[in-house]
Amino acid sequence: MIGAVDIGGTKVAVGIVDDNGKVLARAETPTDQDHYSNGLEGIVRMLRETATQAGAAISGIGIGSTGPVDPIRGEFGNVDFLPGWRGKNLVRDLEQSFAVRVALENDGDAAALAEAGWGAGRNRARLIYVTIGTGIGGGIIFDGKLYRGVDGAHPEIGHHVLDPSGPPCSCGFSGCWESLAAGPAMVAWIEDSAPVEYPHREGITAKRICELARQGDELAMQAVEHEAYYLGLGLANLISMFTPDAIVLSGSVMKSAPLFMDRIREVIRGGCKFVPAEKTELMLASLGEDTNLIGAARVWHYRFG
Repeated sequence: MIGAVDIGGTKVAVGIVDDNGKVLARAETPTDQDHYSNGLEGIVRMLRETATQAGAAISGIGIGSTGPVDPIRGEFGNVDFLPGWRGKNLVRDLEQSFAVRVALENDGDAAALAEAGWGAGRNRARLIYVTIGTGIGGGIIFDGKLYRGVDGAHPEIGHHVLDPSGPPCSCGFSGCWESLAAGPAMVAWIEDSAPVEYPHREGITAKRICELARQGDELAMQAVEHEAYYLGLGLANLISMFTPDAIVLSGSVMKSAPLFMDRIREVIRGGCKFVPAEKTELMLASLGEDTNLIGAARVWHYRFG
């Protein structure tokens, strides 16, 4: 039984996951962004509570965390929204508390490992996991191995540039994939394009845009077309560069996947002429709301199992 820890900017979730990727018990608490010691105390407490609920002894602990992390040393990097966690070593601290081996990865890499091991991407040797929500991130599996960049760095697939004249992004460029195709980009498009009298402008969200598009709202349908086009371009770039067996799509935007998938496939077919793009399967993630917890457990299996 693996203790799984999923660390996000707003909440920390903890669970106990068995060898088949099933979550047996879970708990969560708001993230204390400024005080690591409080976060550590809460994680230790929830791990013990969920282990008791599951009637299990913890064999190891896997961690998936948002933001830059050092998976080799087990430290948090310069995570903007976790200022009190920077430079802290959760791997070492949990090893001392539980006397088991602990492994840490970026949450996108953790989810990629989960879908490759227990989910939609099972038995695909070359897989790219893409999550599309507030931002765009993911992980890359090559020949069954998690791809790491120089110094163990996590590739930021959401920040390759599609249109240099596009909206600016915190990454330093303008027109990167995330700035054009993440959920907030849909909202920004509506805010820029909708007439003043548009009745749904106030408090519009990506989720609401998708609901309106399904109801036949013309402007929302145009926003969906814009979104699908740029999603397709980004995925076409990944196919041209990596020619994977499969791309697994996840995230809040993909909860409305039927609105986007036909146009995404059309965009991909319009290019990628020099690679067998038709052999790259586009599929939706299959592990549901517990993907990140399952991914955290998979991190341990990948490293030590």
